[in-house]
Amino acid sequence: MPAKSFLLLKIFIKTAVSSWLFSPIMIHSLFLINNVGDLFLEKHWKSVISRTVCDYFFEAREKAVEPENVPPVIHTPHHYLINIYREKIFFVSVTQTEVPPLFVIEFLHQVAETFQDYFGECSETTINDNVVIVYELLEEMLDNGFPLTTESNILKELIRPPTTLRSMVNTITGIGNIGQTLPTGQLSSIPWRRAGVKYTNNEAYFDVVEEIDAILDKSGSTVFAEIQGGIDACVKLSGMPDLTLSFMNPRLLDDVSFHPCVRYKRWESERVLSFIPPDGNFQLMSYHVSAQNLVAIPVYVKQNISFFETGPSGRLDITVGPKQTMGKTVECVVVTIHMPKVVLSANLNATQGTYNYDPVTKVLMWDIGKLNPQKLPNLKGSLSLQSGAPKPEENPNLNVDLKIQQLAISGLKVNQLDMYGEKYKPFKGVKYVTKAGKFQVRM
Repeated sequence: MPAKSFLLLKIFIKTAVSSWLFSPIMIHSLFLINNVGDLFLEKHWKSVISRTVCDYFFEAREKAVEPENVPPVIHTPHHYLINIYREKIFFVSVTQTEVPPLFVIEFLHQVAETFQDYFGECSETTINDNVVIVYELLEEMLDNGFPLTTESNILKELIRPPTTLRSMVNTITGIGNIGQTLPTGQLSSIPWRRAGVKYTNNEAYFDVVEEIDAILDKSGSTVFAEIQGGIDACVKLSGMPDLTLSFMNPRLLDDVSFHPCVRYKRWESERVLSFIPPDGNFQLMSYHVSAQNLVAIPVYVKQNISFFETGPSGRLDITVGPKQTMGKTVECVVVTIHMPKVVLSANLNATQGTYNYDPVTKVLMWDIGKLNPQKLPNLKGSLSLQSGAPKPEENPNLNVDLKIQQLAISGLKVNQLDMYGEKYKPFKGVKYVTKAGKFQVRM
């Protein structure tokens, strides 16, 4: 090699190494705060940042009416606080330099989902009960401030999930949850999948889960409607399968987000999902169907809540029925009403299901269950108001929860699943579920 070329190569290597060593740390610290403002866990990388930095977060929390309204990015004189709210817990990360906030937010969601996968739920109680494993996971997921290992199936080879039997064995032998060997996926070009996977029964299941957010006015007209969807996968296939998943109507999807295993260029050109899947459970993709599209409303609500000028009383009459369900049964229907403070009690009659009124929280909950198109459920009766109190200025809104099995309300349907790279024939299954997100009926 000529001397000049060798010199340029040395300069290039030195510059690259220097830029990596002195590049700004992405996340310096992580604080977990419950919904009442107690900081119950903290983790630091490189250097310790004082808890007082969270005072800026507490100020923003006090100004927000709801926890979901806290600004995701809070600027302080020396730091940036980037946070998410999951399962009544605030995950607050601290950075000292400007970083892409969506990158940090996505990582925090991955941390919460990892806790959910490991412990069955992501709550303050389970995190405190498994605090050692939590710190071990955070140490593996973030290296020197940068995300390193975030795939659940790889983490489970590094850090074994807690079980009663394993806890007893660890107590007797003194052996911890740390794995003794490096996961094979860490050394391959496909870091999300471990090598040498073998199953007796090769299976691949996909759940298309959609949540409909909607606002309906008193007449039943749609004010706002959109769909948030996702495809959750459970893949237990031997070897290194290469899958292709196609849809009958993929063009209706907006704002699509994929698991790193998906080949994005193939989606752009052909609108099919081509990927080598991780082993086990993972979310293949998430998507959004905007309000500009025609979103089907699965139920209708006829309601009449009136408060009288004279006499401490009011009347309530609510009927719920199926609307656009493509012949599927609407189940797990629950109607929730936040009553005005002057409502003391409710004397109602439900033709189906049960109702409960809490005089302390002023919440009326009507648990209907399944909707029968031949006999629509009705809740009707009187409301007792505080004596001498003025008539409420506005009628309360209704929030509706529901579930529809084997239906994607957007109309999305899986067309075909093909497998390449392996010779066996796997068992394949697809399930559809529609749920209510923020489904509100205005009075």
